Amino acid sequence: MTTTLTVEGMGCEGCEDIVENALSGVDGVEEANADREEDVATVEGEADAEDLLESIEFAGYDAELAE
Repeated sequence: MTTTLTVEGMGCEGCEDIVENALSGVDGVEEANADREEDVATVEGEADAEDLLESIEFAGYDAELAE
């Protein structure tokens, strides 16, 4: 399953790495990718959406499920 999140505040490659690492630490995540130019992160796996959002917010970024 693919989950797409809108992430605000990623300004550099380091920010992408932080978001990817935060998402990768969530149970059920098989792969996580962040794109600062599109302000999105995509996650492959069976992780709970609320856990994904909390991990990004804990890392210091605002996030919501993309429509």
